[in-house]
Amino acid sequence: MRIDIDRTLCEGNAVCEALAPMVFDLDDSDQARVLPEALRPDGTVNDEHRMLVERAADGCPRLAITVTG
Repeated sequence: MRIDIDRTLCEGNAVCEALAPMVFDLDDSDQARVLPEALRPDGTVNDEHRMLVERAADGCPRLAITVTG
């Protein structure tokens, strides 16, 4: 599963971090990011987190998170 975050939409509300803290956090600019340790070498995230990641994407107030694959 691949996660894309539209940084032009992200407001740093941290809903994604609250719903899937093992995958998301905020960077120094208060923008959502995928934690490096959650990523495989190919840039995808483990499917075991799919349900939480999808909830985080659906819960994003700005719909800045897209999940594919």
